[in-house]
Amino acid sequence: MNYYLDLKVVPDSEFNSQTLLNILFGKLHFALVNLGDKNVGVSFPNFSEENNRLGDCLRLHSNSDSLDMLAKNNWMRGIRDYTVIGEVNPVPESVSYRTVSRYQVKSNPEKERRRLIKRKNITQEEAMKLIPDNTAKRVKLPYIEMKSCSRGARFKLFIKHSELLEKPAEGVFSKYGLSATATIPWF
Repeated sequence: MNYYLDLKVVPDSEFNSQTLLNILFGKLHFALVNLGDKNVGVSFPNFSEENNRLGDCLRLHSNSDSLDMLAKNNWMRGIRDYTVIGEVNPVPESVSYRTVSRYQVKSNPEKERRRLIKRKNITQEEAMKLIPDNTAKRVKLPYIEMKSCSRGARFKLFIKHSELLEKPAEGVFSKYGLSATATIPWF
């Protein structure tokens, strides 16, 4: 995690920055699946907690070889015209650290009841008492809108930023470049 690469989306009259970031992130996900690399983390340096937005920049963190390979690979086909690709640079000396992770929302009470009935072998009425309809959660986190490869359904990939830390933590990253345990440099 001692190098980074910035990918900045450039909106135009047809596509806003969030739409372009959704597309770019989806393409990165496919690239990470194909590469099988668990050493690439992502961050959103222009993330705004006040506006609940991820911003217009996707920062990749890894070693220089992995980032060089991603910068030169053809995974950005179709979005390259809307993206400014920076140089692979070393991480600055004095930085903080944080995790950037996926936050999964349990917002469908009916689905949760079906799961509970199946796992605990209880009746529909018992499940209804345990999980009433008003348990759906509202989440105020920024998200990337993705399309599932297996089902073709669209879903929101909520992104959670931890508090800033002074020391890095080791770990692996998902095929989304996210981790609940591994930190990325934050600057």
